[in-house]
Amino acid sequence: MIGIQVYIDGGARGNPGPAGGGFAVYQNGKAVMKGSEYFGEKTNNQAEYLALRLALREVYSKFGDGDLELNCFMDSQLVVEQMNGNYKVKNANIKPLFQEVRRIADQFKSFTISHVPREENALADQLANQAMDRG
Repeated sequence: MIGIQVYIDGGARGNPGPAGGGFAVYQNGKAVMKGSEYFGEKTNNQAEYLALRLALREVYSKFGDGDLELNCFMDSQLVVEQMNGNYKVKNANIKPLFQEVRRIADQFKSFTISHVPREENALADQLANQAMDRG
């Protein structure tokens, strides 16, 4: 099994406001891929989900869904708890994003998502800010 760690962050300047997301992918402790995208006017929570969707799509296109053990890390406790089924998704703007991201995550043989403190998510945060700067 291929072990992959993905650090993801999304954010918006203002809520809603110009939003972006970034991610960094590590294999055996080495960065193997990173990316970011500007999302337009979104809320912080929408940006977090869009960043997770972006990261999962990019990992899937590079590694496929084969023998992959995917461990994701985000500093958004809301997204982590919703993805793990501990919080209900009530917001109408988030529900379709949650459902889409859940479908993508379910395609991987092994998928986990965990909360990390913001300081442990510095590269993804930096990439998300760069994406917001582009907007």
